[in-house]
Amino acid sequence: MKQYLKHDPWLIVEEDFHRNYNEITESVMSLGNGRMGQRGNFEEHFSGKTLQGNYIAGVYYPDKTRVGWWKNGYPDYFAKVLNAANWIGIDITIEYETLDLNTCEVRDFRRVLNMREGYLERSFVAVLKSGKELQVNTKRFCSIVDDEAGAIRYSLTPLNFDAKITVEPYIDGNIRNRDSNYDETFWDEVRKETAYGEGYIELRTRKTGFHVCSGMCVEIEQDGVRIDFQSQPIRREKYVANRMTLDCQQGQETVIYKYAVNLSSLNHDPDFMVGEAHKSIQRITRKGFDRMLLDQQQAWADKWKTNDITIEGDAAAQQGIRFCIFQLNQTYTGEDERLNIGPKGFTGEKYGGSTYWDTEAYCLPFYLSTADQKVSRNLLRYRYKHLEKAIENARKLGFKAGAALYPMVTMNGEECHNEWEITFEEIHRNGAIAYAIYDYIRYTGDENYLVEYGLEVLIAISRFWSQRVNWSEAKQQYVMLGVTGPNEYENNVNNNWYTNYLATWTLRYTVEAVGRVKELNHDKFNELCDRIHFREEKEIATARHIIDHMYFPYDETRQVFLQQESFLDKELMTVNEIPKGQRPLNQHWSWDRILRSCFIKQADVLQGIYFFEDDFDENTIRRNFDFYEPMTVHESSLSPCVHSVLASKLGMKDKAYEMYLRTARLDLDDYNNDTEDGCHITSMAGSWLAVVKGFGGMRIRNDQVVLNPYCPDNWESLAFKIRFRGALLEVKVTQTDVTVQNFSGKPVEILLFNETVSVAPNSKSRIEKTAEVD
Repeated sequence: MKQYLKHDPWLIVEEDFHRNYNEITESVMSLGNGRMGQRGNFEEHFSGKTLQGNYIAGVYYPDKTRVGWWKNGYPDYFAKVLNAANWIGIDITIEYETLDLNTCEVRDFRRVLNMREGYLERSFVAVLKSGKELQVNTKRFCSIVDDEAGAIRYSLTPLNFDAKITVEPYIDGNIRNRDSNYDETFWDEVRKETAYGEGYIELRTRKTGFHVCSGMCVEIEQDGVRIDFQSQPIRREKYVANRMTLDCQQGQETVIYKYAVNLSSLNHDPDFMVGEAHKSIQRITRKGFDRMLLDQQQAWADKWKTNDITIEGDAAAQQGIRFCIFQLNQTYTGEDERLNIGPKGFTGEKYGGSTYWDTEAYCLPFYLSTADQKVSRNLLRYRYKHLEKAIENARKLGFKAGAALYPMVTMNGEECHNEWEITFEEIHRNGAIAYAIYDYIRYTGDENYLVEYGLEVLIAISRFWSQRVNWSEAKQQYVMLGVTGPNEYENNVNNNWYTNYLATWTLRYTVEAVGRVKELNHDKFNELCDRIHFREEKEIATARHIIDHMYFPYDETRQVFLQQESFLDKELMTVNEIPKGQRPLNQHWSWDRILRSCFIKQADVLQGIYFFEDDFDENTIRRNFDFYEPMTVHESSLSPCVHSVLASKLGMKDKAYEMYLRTARLDLDDYNNDTEDGCHITSMAGSWLAVVKGFGGMRIRNDQVVLNPYCPDNWESLAFKIRFRGALLEVKVTQTDVTVQNFSGKPVEILLFNETVSVAPNSKSRIEKTAEVD
């Protein structure tokens, strides 16, 4: 664990330059706007440890799957969101000395991510080998108002010299992904242009044929006055730049403004893309840096009004949750149903930037509560639009009759994960899609979604489960063989409890959904049956037989659900018994040793209990938590939040706080030594869950908000906002009372500590906590 970033409620601050941690800081300081993103790289040349990263949402490449053997049904490729053209570059040369923080002395270094207003700034004094001292101040952002644009203010001030300084703003498309298999390059140049202070380069991805045009325009000020300059255009393969040599005087500030756009063929006709980039550049340049920044600040202020979480008395906890909310809002806005959320967002390359089950299981609740309803609806629509691909994926594995297996990893609906035990076995992801439909309808009341889209998806998933189980003559029950549960430290097991439970629940919910859609719109139901050849009586009878006869492994002695039926054959140990220095296990142990151990990567049985909490009494939840949590190493970023929510329910305040801090500061403190390749964006939604569902005790039951909040002992107060069916509520919890404020124009009834509380329009209600409640 690394703790070199300063605690601050609204800022992420690096004081002094930590060269060895630079790639970690680049990840943490990433910027994005839902349409594009940029790691926290330096604008000027840097020869040290760095991972240059600029990503365009929805633009991907089918990289070759790298395995030594093949199996029928195995995916042909591993999709990757591509490292696109570097638009932030500004090389600086002072009389033949290149500004490079890896080779010069660095003083007064400070790099700050401003989460309140959505920008990154940096300042330092560089002492060159010649003894020249140069003060540099930079500020940049990816605009969430002009969401194809970014802007940079780059300031130079010579402190002890007069000199000619050469400035070379550029766009470099000669880049590749660090993790590309066989070192492939993914881009071909289509065209490029340069003009006075401007440059444009259009690239096309190989195979997938996406076009991206990146453009820039440069303006320069000295002593606060805009100046004319001579610009030498530079054109190389996949590279455009403008070179300017400026007379700079000691103590005089020279400011380079660089405006940039990234346009993709997802939204623009490739035949006219360069022209559209010209127009976009002209528009934002006319607006100017200060106006763009003001728009950015206002847009972020509007976001924070509806989704901020405030914690008094714990700066580390406060910084952690705001960092998570900030990155989630940078990654996905819900404006485009073709887009989704990659586990690393726009902060790095690991996991390919593709869509996993993380979206449905972890991210959807965050957007349900903090954004307009269309945002979460678009997340579900993304999966509906991929239904035919999911059916094709199942068909490749031998399933019939419209069964659907949603991919573990995808960009376009096809499976593209490159590990067989995940691709073929980790089928629980199918249930997460079904659960998301249930979660969305329960929260929003939007049953029309079930009629229009949801039931069709549920039937296809249920057809998969009906074929994936088989009847065991020995057990006289249905079993599920050869699966991998959420705990990926076990592969190819039989009867993973979570997978069996999720499959059975999906079948039950589908049966209920069939009845509900028939009530709501019988004509639509009949049309669906005809189109997908749904044999209602037969398929429902099959589903009910499976529901009634599914096998669930259980230990009568301990009275716990077994993660899989042979789990007790393992040597049971606790995490405390792992020798010091051997964690994370995946960085120290062989895979063989991990698979034979009892140690659990992330919540598995407890994941199911978290989803279906109302199915179990508190004693059952406690026994399973006490059995599994001590064996859990939390080496998945998705693990601590589930444990935090359950620990809160069980009154285990210290454990809940420990797990919350671990998930909220996972990247800020680099818990798992893996932040350098990107932040864990989807698990950041889990941090929100730990606060709102954990400490806040928020649930939706019977079309009503239910709250059982408490404030961790070391906090003075906790406040969070949730949207619910047209209302915006703020819940503030102290050690002595709870206040619920209703910002909407209609009354809202909630269930607080099992008592109905009515909150009038635009008013608040305060309830004192009793010892019994606490």
